[in-house]
Parts: sequence; C-alpha cells; structure tokens
Amino acid sequence: MPVQLPISLSSAIEMLANTPNAQLLSGGTDFMVEVNFNHRHPEHVIGLRNVKELQQWSINSETSTVYIGASVPYSTMETGELAAALPALAQAARTVGSPQIRAAGTLGGNLGTCSPAGDSLPVLSALDATVHLASVDGERNVPFNEFMVGPKRNSRLPHELVSGVTIPMSTGFQGYAKVGVRNAMVISVASVCLALHNDAVSVALGSVGPTILRCPEAEQWFNDLGAQQLTDSIATEFGARVSAESRPIDDHRSTAEYRRHAVGVLATRLLQRGYAQ
Repeated sequence: MPVQLPISLSSAIEMLANTPNAQLLSGGTDFMVEVNFNHRHPEHVIGLRNVKELQQWSINSETSTVYIGASVPYSTMETGELAAALPALAQAARTVGSPQIRAAGTLGGNLGTCSPAGDSLPVLSALDATVHLASVDGERNVPFNEFMVGPKRNSRLPHELVSGVTIPMSTGFQGYAKVGVRNAMVISVASVCLALHNDAVSVALGSVGPTILRCPEAEQWFNDLGAQQLTDSIATEFGARVSAESRPIDDHRSTAEYRRHAVGVLATRLLQRGYAQ
C-alpha cells in the first residue's frame, strides 16, 4: 500500500489529483480502527500530518471569526485562546477519547468521517461554520449545514481535501453537552450544542439523526418570544420542541426513546445555563 507524505498543501493537492481514490490521513483515530478490524482496505494513503498549512489557526477580531486548520488537534482546542474564543468547541474537544486521542484527532478527521456522533460537528452546525475545501481547481467554501449529506457522507469531491473551517464567534453563551454510557472515552449517545447570538438561539443535535440536526422550529419559537427572562416553563417547552425535531433510532448503544428524551433535557439545561450567566 503506497503511502505519500506531502510537506505542503500544494503538494498534497497535487498528489490527491493524481490519486483521487487515496485515503486522506491526519490523526487516523477513526480510520485506523476500521483498518485494524479489516473493514477498510485502502490502496493509497496520503498522510497530512506534515502539512504545516493545515496546522495553523487564527482569531480575527475584526470579523469575530476563528479559522482552524484541518490538522489542528483537539488538545489545542481544549485550553488557551481557542477555548476562550469558542468555549463550546473546547467543551466538545475535552469529551473526545483519551489525552492520546485528543493529541492526534482533528477537526478535519471528524469532517472527513462525518459520523453523526462526531463530537465537534454539532458545534460547527450551531455556530454556522464554513468548511474550506482545497483542490487543484482552487478553494471551495461550503456551509457546514450543507457539507454533511448523510451518515458518514459529505459533499467533498474526490479530488478535494478539507483544509480548514471558519467559525463565527457568538456574542453570548455557547455550550456543548453529551450523554454516553460512561463519563469518559465514550461515543456520544446523544449530544447538543446551543449558542446565543444577538439575542437569538441556535441549537444542533448529534447522534439523533442521519446527520447533525438543527432545530429550526424550536429556534424560531424561542426567538419569536423575545424573552428577556427565562422561566422554567419556557426552558422546558423549548427542550420538548427540540426533542420533537430529533430523528433517533434504536441501536446497540441506546434506544430512540432515550435519545429523544436526552436531547430535550440537554437543550433545556444548556438554555438555562446560558441565561444564568
């Protein structure tokens, strides 16, 4: 199995153009599990860990946005300036696997795998992130909510690679919470990201549908209220409306009924937490 190791974005793009069926590898925390269990049989691999451009991140105070390269590891997002700018992403990053996994795993990998259980993905959805795709044809920018098209399917073309994401910073509270079968190193059973921006709420759900789900009806209902103060009844009703927009299934990790209940509770608690600050 040929393995190519580019050291620049331009060389990585050229290699991918010549072998569009190649497996792109950054942290490998999802991909190597599938290889080890004989579920994947790649013919070509392009390793991206040495591509410096993909390891860059920056905060633009003028546009109130954060750019994160596809190979920036979760460990970098847990603390420091990135965590201060995007607290929900920091919270999600801290729930990813073990410290060793967080040192290797990346946003680019989460986007490439596009599992509905990906911890960073509800954050990207709720904050209206833009995914940047690079190829020999140039750069293509895709809103995250158009990027994920199905379970483990996205709109990336074979000759494109994810180069990074741009994430707007919310003006108010943002938070992430998930439920799993234990407190650490666990795949999400259900997850929620909620953000308050310019007095409007946005909420996205993970592990309760074929893709990451936004809840436009619950968002519209709450935003139309224009509530200056949050009551328990409003928070509970909001959670119930979020729950109603989920589309969970029964599987070996949980039941649809529990997942539907869980996202409602998480959404209620995050909204209350946001108004308590």
